[in-house]
Amino acid sequence: MSKDTIEEKVVQEPEEPQVTETEVEPEVEPKVEADTTPEPAEQAKSDAPKKKKTASESLRDAWKQVFGHALNVALKGRGNVVMVRVNDEALDHLDMLVDADITKSRSESAAFLINEGIRMNQELYDRISTITQQISDLRAQLREQVQREIEETK
Repeated sequence: MSKDTIEEKVVQEPEEPQVTETEVEPEVEPKVEADTTPEPAEQAKSDAPKKKKTASESLRDAWKQVFGHALNVALKGRGNVVMVRVNDEALDHLDMLVDADITKSRSESAAFLINEGIRMNQELYDRISTITQQISDLRAQLREQVQREIEETK
């Protein structure tokens, strides 16, 4: 097929009629009233007495709403293992979180509480970080100074 033939086909194709806004009639869908009668199975479910949450379940749900995001952050990327000894009071708090079904284990409870402790004291950790960086810089200066003096005495 030559270039001229292709052009002829393009030219010969009929043009689509142009439609203006006045020519278009909006389509109106007939109103159909929905059948709101519940299915028999759904009716049986709604007639059944709803199970009330226990105080423990309500507390657990409240905790998960409040601390859900913080717990997810604390448990994300837990690749480091730390062995720690805790007193009875701290152990009771770890177990409390497990018993309330907030966390699944003492390990998760500890990770959550450590993360929250750091987050709540972030300003303190920022100051500690600044000072420890200064200490590290001074140690590096001291090592360099001692190394220069050793080289000069040789």
